Amino acid sequence: MALFAEKPAQRSFFSMLAEAGANAEQATEKLDRLMRNWPEDAWLRKEIKVLEEEGDRLTHDILYLLHRSAQPPLEREDIHALTTALDDVVDYSEEAADVLGLYKIEAPMEQATELTGVLRDAGAQVSQALSKLESMHEVSPHLVEVDRLEDEGDRISRQALVSLFSGGVDPMVVIRWKDVFERLEQAIDACERVGHVLEGIVVKQG
Repeated sequence: MALFAEKPAQRSFFSMLAEAGANAEQATEKLDRLMRNWPEDAWLRKEIKVLEEEGDRLTHDILYLLHRSAQPPLEREDIHALTTALDDVVDYSEEAADVLGLYKIEAPMEQATELTGVLRDAGAQVSQALSKLESMHEVSPHLVEVDRLEDEGDRISRQALVSLFSGGVDPMVVIRWKDVFERLEQAIDACERVGHVLEGIVVKQG
C-alpha cells in the first residue's frame, strides 16, 4: 500500500477499478487460506480487515471521482454498480472471517472450504476481467467462468444446508455455520453482479 496515495483525480477509472478488483482478489484468496487452515492461521483475519479498509478507501475514491467527472469513460450507473459490488465482495469476505472468530468455530466444514475455493476463483476471474476492461480484450471468457463458479457455489451451499439440518447437529452449531455460509454465498453473488455489469458494458461497447 502506498504511503501517500494519489488523489483520485490523478488516476483513471480503469486503473482504480482494476485496483479494487485486485484488492477483492487478495481478500478472497486470504479468506480461502484462513478457512483451510482454521484456527491455526487465525491471524489472517487481521490482514483481511486491512483489505476491507482498503476496499472502503477505493470505493470512496472512485465514487468521489465519479461525482467530479463531467464525462466518465463508462456509464455512471455501471461504474457505480461495479464499485459497490466489488466493495460487497470484500465486505462479505471480511464478515465471514470475523464470524469464524466471534463464534469460536473449532474447525472448518468441508463445504465451507469448497465455498471459499469457489469464492477465491471467482475473485481472481473478476480481477482479471477488470484488468482488461480498458482494452475490452478477452474480457468475456472471465465472465463465463464467473457465472459457472456462481452456479457451483449455489450447489455447494445447498449441500451444506442439507448437511447442517440432516445430521443431528447441535442447533447452535447450525446457526453459526448458517451465518458463515450466508456470507460466503453473498460474496460469490457480489462477484456475479460484477460479472453481469461487465457483460453489459462489453455489449454496449461492442
